[in-house]
Amino acid sequence: MSKTFSPSSSGFSLENNKLEFLEIRQEVFALTRRLFLQLYRRPSTLVAGILQPLIWLVLFGALFENAPSNLLPGGIVYGKFLGAGIIVFTAFSGALNAGLPVMFDREFGFLNRLLVAPLRSRSSIVIASVIYIATLSILQSFVIMGAAFSLGYGFPNFYGVLLVLITLLILVFGVTALSLGLAFVLPGHIELIAVIFVANLPLLFASTALVPISFMPPWLGWLAALNPLTFAIEPIRAAYSGSLDLGSVLIHAPYGEVTGYGCLLILTILTAGLFIAIRPLLNRKLT
Repeated sequence: MSKTFSPSSSGFSLENNKLEFLEIRQEVFALTRRLFLQLYRRPSTLVAGILQPLIWLVLFGALFENAPSNLLPGGIVYGKFLGAGIIVFTAFSGALNAGLPVMFDREFGFLNRLLVAPLRSRSSIVIASVIYIATLSILQSFVIMGAAFSLGYGFPNFYGVLLVLITLLILVFGVTALSLGLAFVLPGHIELIAVIFVANLPLLFASTALVPISFMPPWLGWLAALNPLTFAIEPIRAAYSGSLDLGSVLIHAPYGEVTGYGCLLILTILTAGLFIAIRPLLNRKLT
C-alpha cells in the first residue's frame, strides 16, 4: 500500500519540531544564565582573564618601546605588533578554561543531576558552555583592545573589528571544544589546570605573538608556523595595520607562504576537526 500525504500529519510534525526547538532554546538559556550568575557572584575569573594579558601588554610594550623603528617588518611599532598577539592570547586562555565549569559540575555531582533531568537535548549543556566561554573570551579580548588603544597602539576600523571578531570566534570555538573534551577525559580539575598551565606559555612563545618568524631559530620558526595561534594572530595584525587584503601573504613560513584567507581556512578546518573529534566522546559521556 502506498503512503499518502496528509496535511494534518505534516502540520503536526512542523509544530512538534517548533516545540522541540523552543524547549532546547529554553534549556540553553537557563544553563547559560546559570554560568553567568556564577561569574557575577565570583568575578575573579573575568578580572584575572583581563589582568594577566594587560600586564603582558604594558610590560612588554614598555620593554621594547625604544626599539629601532626598522626592527620589525614594515616598520610597525612594537606595541602595535604585540597588541594582536595579546588579544589572541587573551581569547585563547579564556577558551582553554572552558572545561573547568564542566569539570567542577562533574566533581560536585551537578552534572549527574543534569543528566537525569528531563532535558529535551543534553547537547544544550555543551551549547551553553560554548556560548558562555565565547562571550567571556570576546569580552576580555575587546577590553584588551581598548587598553591597547589607550596606550596609543591604535584601533582597527569597522571592517577590521569585524575581521578580529570572526577570527577570535573561530579560534575560541575550536579551543573550547578541546577544553570540553579534556573535561570529560581527565580525572579531575587538578589535572585540567595542570594541562592549562603547561599549554599556555609554550604556545604563546612558540607563535608570532611576541616576535616574527624571521627572528626565530629554524626549529622554533617551524613550530610557530604550525601553531594555530599564529594563524589567528596574523589576520588580526593585518586588521590593525589597516591592510584588509586577505589575499596578501601574511605568514612567510618555512614550508611556504600563507595568505590571510589561508589563515582563516586553516583555523576553520582545525575547529571543525576538533568538534568532529570530540562529538563521539560527548555523545558517550552525555548519554
